Amino acid sequence: MRSPLAVVPEVAEAIRSGRPVVAVETTVVTHGLPHPDGLEAAAGMESAVRAAGAVPALIGVLDGQLRVGLTADELRRLAASPGVAKVNPGNLASTAASGRAGSTTVAATLAVAHLAGIGVLATGGIGGVHRDAAETGDVSADLTALSRYPVAVVCSGAKSVLDLPRTLEALETLGVPVYGVGTDRFPAFHLRDSGLALDARFDRIDDLAAAVRAHLELGLGTGVLVANPVPERDELPRELYESALARALADAAAQRLHGRAVTPFLLERMRELTGGRSVVTNRALLLDNARVAGELAVALSYRPKG
Repeated sequence: MRSPLAVVPEVAEAIRSGRPVVAVETTVVTHGLPHPDGLEAAAGMESAVRAAGAVPALIGVLDGQLRVGLTADELRRLAASPGVAKVNPGNLASTAASGRAGSTTVAATLAVAHLAGIGVLATGGIGGVHRDAAETGDVSADLTALSRYPVAVVCSGAKSVLDLPRTLEALETLGVPVYGVGTDRFPAFHLRDSGLALDARFDRIDDLAAAVRAHLELGLGTGVLVANPVPERDELPRELYESALARALADAAAQRLHGRAVTPFLLERMRELTGGRSVVTNRALLLDNARVAGELAVALSYRPKG
């Protein structure tokens, strides 16, 4: 019987030998950015991880298998697949069993990365508590996955279209620490500073790695969220961000969108309303998060003797 998990030889050998590996989610290719920006961003993230000294492993579902280490051709196939599924842990198995193509969210990527033995993941922003969660109960599976899989996730905070204070409260309740890279404030994806305080700030990757390692070695079973703000030069102007977000939220409410349809719709409206500037910001933070994730994976793989 064929294994549902397919790990490419380069990644498998790196995991076996204890070399640094970084998992990369693929919804950015199919749902997060317009084509071909998503493919270009994924290739850029791979390059950034390699430049930091780690091995990238893009994760997706193809031909009935959970693929760990998608090739460039496989990634293009995924992007071109009609009706590609947006995969969470809840539909991960059924998508693979059906033979349907699927791109993995942060939550699904966490599950597969942990299954494969990968301890660091790079993404743009996590999902979280939606602004209408009090009425709809709409909370991203990313939060539950962070509480279940001991993996460090490098991101630029949560998507700015979410309820960020409640998202941080949920992470605290779930026992997921949130560490800042050169910041003591939670990033708001397109913005560097949401005004919300973090659990701890680290200005050196080695110090961040020590804290992540200490958390994981306690065996608490939860992951770690590493918040890396978008580079200052690529941040959206706050006034433009606030006006575009307000309009996008109003449009989503008018269409009565809920669940998995909300975030892609809002990101696309943000692209339209900012004249494409939100895409530039998104790509910049993805590349920088891949760099930091690669550096973190390298630091975590190094253990001084003695």
